[in-house]
Amino acid sequence: MKSDNYDLLIITPNHFKNILKKFKQHKEIFNIQTKIVTLTEIYNSIFITSNARDKQEKIKYFIKNSIEKWNIKYVLLIGGNRQLSVRYIHNFDCYPLNLDVKEPPYISDLYYADIYDNDGNFSRWNSDNSNKYGEWYGKTAKDKNIDLRPDVSIGRLPCKNRLELKILLNKIINYEKKSYGKEWFKNIISVGGNTHPKCSSEMGGELDLEKALAYMKDFNKIKLYTSKGNLDRTNIIKSINKGCGFLVLSGHGNLAYWTTYKSNNKEFIPKFSTYHLNLLLNRYELPICIASGCRNSAFDTSPVNFIKHPYLSYYWMDCIPDCWMGKIAKRITGGSIASLGSTGLGYTKYEPITGGKADAWSYLIPRFFYEFNIKKTNMLGDIWSNVIKNYLKEFSIDWNTPSLDYKPNSSEPKPDVINARTVQQFILLGDPTLKIGGYDLDIL
Repeated sequence: MKSDNYDLLIITPNHFKNILKKFKQHKEIFNIQTKIVTLTEIYNSIFITSNARDKQEKIKYFIKNSIEKWNIKYVLLIGGNRQLSVRYIHNFDCYPLNLDVKEPPYISDLYYADIYDNDGNFSRWNSDNSNKYGEWYGKTAKDKNIDLRPDVSIGRLPCKNRLELKILLNKIINYEKKSYGKEWFKNIISVGGNTHPKCSSEMGGELDLEKALAYMKDFNKIKLYTSKGNLDRTNIIKSINKGCGFLVLSGHGNLAYWTTYKSNNKEFIPKFSTYHLNLLLNRYELPICIASGCRNSAFDTSPVNFIKHPYLSYYWMDCIPDCWMGKIAKRITGGSIASLGSTGLGYTKYEPITGGKADAWSYLIPRFFYEFNIKKTNMLGDIWSNVIKNYLKEFSIDWNTPSLDYKPNSSEPKPDVINARTVQQFILLGDPTLKIGGYDLDIL
């Protein structure tokens, strides 16, 4: 590897490389020095040699060498799970409606960003040297003392084909060139209700959103809350189609839809599904979408999964063409410019299982907006990275505590495993070098 300096490393399958050339030129106009490397080059060790155990570890070793030789700060992964390998984490929870059903292993792109352990050595996430990573089951974690702090800011464009990649890249280029100073960017849509009425009478989702909005004093706040009686699919779609800089949803969901509970009762509002995303027509007035919920960003979906495990697909919802957060990002007539969500089952501080020591999404959502509008961090990947680092400062992890699927009927709080899961599952489906609000072309 040469000693040239780069800011952004793009890792891509071979068949996407030519499509990325225009994107590289765009980034370098704005002084983001960009290096494109194919998976074939990494797997065949053209640039490096390593004793990596599998494809995922080869990619991670390459990122490590890119940091040390090229001073890389950002990494963009191109492709879904079938195009660019994901690292699955074996740290399970059980589905509330059926404790005999466990969630599948969840994706963690943080694995590719957490390069060094606490001693500065390569962070393998596999201290027991098994063929499973991030294991936490029974009375204690099997893969202990994972650092979890990102050493680079990482994002992924979960495209399955060339057309989807072209859509995503075109949206980013247009956003960064044409969004600066636009009135629509100053709109922030907040959507929520009572996330856990069985646990608390507090309007938890709305409280978390209000904390986030307190950091956005100079923005026009569009509040769609169950307590206001104005939260329904129609209002969400209409509000998005008018253009906004941010769309934040605090509630429940899965791969196929987002929802929440009505005020202080156990009835869900009508689901906002992937089907309804087809009604988004906001063109290039694109928000960054942040949504709490369960597995809304688990992009390893395929109708083939229903053939593999039809019973489990009823719970996992992994047999649809696209996950909710992936589809809103790839929507050609609008949608979002990027999405941040969870690849596994998610949590908030209002659940007894957290024991008051794991705020999870009740922290992630407000902290995102604190980083953006108080600390004035305007690169999307830097916000993702800073949110995780600050979460780990606030909330500790004792790796010698029980897993969530250990005695699932127990009322014993398990904050430590929730804290680990919270950051491992927090994923950016988008460009980590995205300039939030776009560039001022007059000063180029």
